Amino acid sequence: MAQASREERKKKVVEVLNQARAMELQAIYQYMNQHYNLDNMDYGDLAKNIKLIAIDEMRHAEDFAERIKELGGEPTSDMSGPVEKGQPVEKIYPADSKAEEDAIEAYNQFLRICMENGDSITAKLFETIIDEEQKHLNYFDNVNDHLKRLGPAYLAKIAGTSASTGPASKGFVIGGGA
Repeated sequence: MAQASREERKKKVVEVLNQARAMELQAIYQYMNQHYNLDNMDYGDLAKNIKLIAIDEMRHAEDFAERIKELGGEPTSDMSGPVEKGQPVEKIYPADSKAEEDAIEAYNQFLRICMENGDSITAKLFETIIDEEQKHLNYFDNVNDHLKRLGPAYLAKIAGTSASTGPASKGFVIGGGA
């Protein structure tokens, strides 16, 4: 059997990078929707942490896009699925744990595809992101365990906490870039 050309191998890697990017884009929108809802329910600490995880996912989506461009591809702007809106707090954490488990499983498969196609750089990128997704999974599992064991008492402890993630970036216009 003839070996695939370099361009064919790069195309396979770009395909999995775009699948991963679509998953990250969906996670960003899902987690930000949850952030807004948790903040609105006055569960500031939960809202803050889910926003920080969404920011991690933004970085992942950007890292995937940059690697796609390095390989000559075009980053997708499509999400892998819809955003589930209006989730009760008790449904958020099991759903997010499942999403992180699915991402870890998919990214491990994508890592193998990268290695099979001779791209250890992209494989390392997937390794790094898998480690971060595992930390998100651990957090979601911990909160879910607290909700199951302590229920309303856990939520009462969190009610009224701050959703602040620290000083806000001034952005481009206010920051003087314009």
